[in-house]
Amino acid sequence: MVDSVAFVDASSGVAGDMLLGALLDAGADLDAVRDAVASLGVPGLSVDVLRERRGGFACARVVVGSPAVPDRERRLADVLELLDTARLRPPARRLAGEVFRLLAGAEGAVHGLEPGEVHFHEVGAFDALADVVGVAAACDALGLLDDGAATWCSPLAVGHGTVRSAHGPLPVPGPAVLRLAADAGLELAGGELEGERTTPTGAALVAALATPGALPDMRVTAVGVGGGRRDPADRPNITRVVLGRAAADAGQRGRDEVVVVEATVDDLDPRLWPSVLAAVRAAGAWDCWTTPVVGRHGRPGQVLSVLCPEAAREAVVQAVFRHTSTFGVRWSRWERATARRRSVPVEVGPAGATRVVTVKVAEDPDEPGDPGAPLPLATPELAEAEAAAAVLGWPVRAVLEAALAAYRGRA
Repeated sequence: MVDSVAFVDASSGVAGDMLLGALLDAGADLDAVRDAVASLGVPGLSVDVLRERRGGFACARVVVGSPAVPDRERRLADVLELLDTARLRPPARRLAGEVFRLLAGAEGAVHGLEPGEVHFHEVGAFDALADVVGVAAACDALGLLDDGAATWCSPLAVGHGTVRSAHGPLPVPGPAVLRLAADAGLELAGGELEGERTTPTGAALVAALATPGALPDMRVTAVGVGGGRRDPADRPNITRVVLGRAAADAGQRGRDEVVVVEATVDDLDPRLWPSVLAAVRAAGAWDCWTTPVVGRHGRPGQVLSVLCPEAAREAVVQAVFRHTSTFGVRWSRWERATARRRSVPVEVGPAGATRVVTVKVAEDPDEPGDPGAPLPLATPELAEAEAAAAVLGWPVRAVLEAALAAYRGRA
């Protein structure tokens, strides 16, 4: 079941600083964002927040302080290496890396280059690094990257006219924004808005974080408004974020409807399956897996199965067609019951060199407050345990055991 849900309202546009401002306005920890940006090791790079108004709306406007020295052009490998130094949990680091991979892919397609050959220009500059790392840290602080969380987004308002770039004036929407929309299945809205309303960085952040769709059924817990640099008369220059709990999460144990998307594939290079699974998860899947089968002609194959919400179904189907060799995709709707879950961060490792690992806890509501009831099911996040093991020099098994022991010690 989905625990945390969010909706990004980009009906007036979105940029990296606007999305970060909305997340901070919705309650993300500013200190966590500042710590993540500072950990990039770029002297003078900072994040501050101003309280301003855009079109009558109170909003948070992010101001990135940049070093006095000029920035340099970076390729994708340079950016990913810099991200490896950031103090980010693995889910946040993966989100930030995916944003820059999407940007490199879009810019490469526009200029006829391989993604690794792209010089990032504007989107590799200091302010974009701060925006992307800041958004990743803010999303993590709000629980939007936890297992079971889901984020949707409105169509992105792009505006019209021209915008200045390192390659001279470009028409709006810019070519990178259009390519990102095509690659990620984003919905765009032109309208009568003057100027650039969605930047490549904003589009890439939304593509990596959210699934196109309407506002989901939710119990709203917070609303954040992030402001841009301008204050045009035609529409407030803002991005909104709505946070909440899924409607089915009102009780301790919920029942909800899921969509099961499947495809049978018997002619795909088996080395590609990891990238297929990553692509369908990025399209909004909650879970996905493959099952080996023998087909009608005796040929071995795989059945790809995907669990997703109805709002993500079309994006998941398109991802399956795009990343596999199948000619047909089927789906059905199931009901499921799920236990209430929460995430508990614990520290593992020697004093002064500990690493944080998140433990997923599924609690049984049938025995509330019973001191004799068994401890709830608890499972450490494997990806975080693997990352911690690499730093500590421990076996992954030892990290998993230490994380579970740390949780049991505080339960």
